[in-house]
Amino acid sequence: MDAALHHLIDQIQNAALDATPLCIRGTGSKDFYGESIQGELLDTTALSGIVSYEPSELVVTVRAGTPLRVLEEALAEKGQCLAFEPPRFGSTGGTCGGMVAAGLSGPARASVGSARDYVLGVQLINGRAEHLTFGGQVMKNVAGYDVSRLLVGAMGTLGVLTDLSLKVLPVAPLEATLRFELDQSSALNQLHRWGAQPLPLNASCWVRDETTPQSPELLFVRLRGAVAAVESACQTMLADVSGCRLDNAQALPDWAACRDQLLPFFKMPKTTGEPLVLWRLSVPQTAPAFNLPWPQFIEWHGGLRWLWAPASEQVQIRQAASKAGGSASIFIAGSASAAGSIARYSPLEPAIAQIHRRLKAEFDPAGIFNRGRLYPDF
Repeated sequence: MDAALHHLIDQIQNAALDATPLCIRGTGSKDFYGESIQGELLDTTALSGIVSYEPSELVVTVRAGTPLRVLEEALAEKGQCLAFEPPRFGSTGGTCGGMVAAGLSGPARASVGSARDYVLGVQLINGRAEHLTFGGQVMKNVAGYDVSRLLVGAMGTLGVLTDLSLKVLPVAPLEATLRFELDQSSALNQLHRWGAQPLPLNASCWVRDETTPQSPELLFVRLRGAVAAVESACQTMLADVSGCRLDNAQALPDWAACRDQLLPFFKMPKTTGEPLVLWRLSVPQTAPAFNLPWPQFIEWHGGLRWLWAPASEQVQIRQAASKAGGSASIFIAGSASAAGSIARYSPLEPAIAQIHRRLKAEFDPAGIFNRGRLYPDF
């Protein structure tokens, strides 16, 4: 056992004795996300480095404190990538452990799957200071419960991730971006029609461009795949709807900005009234356009809706998401007063909340890990 791991285990053992809350933290790039941070700092950045990488097997094992930038650079050298495009916050892109704990995925999520689909195995320190291993390093692993994926998106509430085994994929031979001028309803309907065809759709985003006087409503669609498939799809789609193909020199930086939430839409709008928060609505792709009076940005072929609105409008926003079969959460509050006492995440159904509490009690009996980060009461 190396010194960094031994130090973390000692800190957890001591915290468990008197139920001292611990705040699990890498570079802090996602401190804004979730409920308020509380507890003594438990720093994971000393757990850094790529443990093993088998490009021919499409598997990499990395320590949780490794900067995401370091992992992506190593993959790029072999022509491979994290296909789910995790958002990168800060100069390092955060850590690999934070990437898994947050469970966030980028523009390609609707086509290639989420972060959860790429986690093969993990090592974890639980609230009893036991260093446990779940899953493995192969894509087909059916032994026992799929605990590895349970930890994706748990925001560190179940334990401290120490090592991660991830599935990676080759970079696509060709990428192309098409732009269409369509209103929100027409864009969603068109995406549904294209989605029913054998087209190499990879990502999409719809936005009203408020930076130009005309404020056009624009749909961007990214295609990735074999050269022949992408070229054929471009011809088919442009024949179907009037639009244009963008030069990759222009499109690639824009998709990177979309992934990292650096597009103009994600800059907090100026307002003289109540402070705005950034809402994240996760809904079925087939959900209709929402008749909500606030700026919207749509990704994942309709499955992810962003909007800037006051936190006090939570009832209307959460009802709209729930009616469509989804949920709404406050992603960025901007300031401590913007969200106030309003919960960041939609309340859980009683049966689901009970499952969460039982899992928390099993993994973290003393309740020391990231207390209240997902829900205030556990």
